[in-house]
Amino acid sequence: MALFPISSHFHGDFVLKLVPVDTENTMAEVALAAAEHSVGIHVPDQPGKVIRARAQGATEPYPTDLRLGDAGLQPTETVEFYFE
Repeated sequence: MALFPISSHFHGDFVLKLVPVDTENTMAEVALAAAEHSVGIHVPDQPGKVIRARAQGATEPYPTDLRLGDAGLQPTETVEFYFE
């Protein structure tokens, strides 16, 4: 377990956010952590929709059960989040 900062780019938000997460978090947990800083603040909530994460510029999302520590990200690297 290690604290790991990511840069969150949530679709529809105009501000990148630095979000502290843990290397043991799944991408589903990372997405929820990112949502806390954007959804309901700069991004309207979309109840019932799943929040997905992908590498910046990628077309395919990370698997929701992938551990952050296994994603190959560097500290403060940007991850895109969006409602699926």
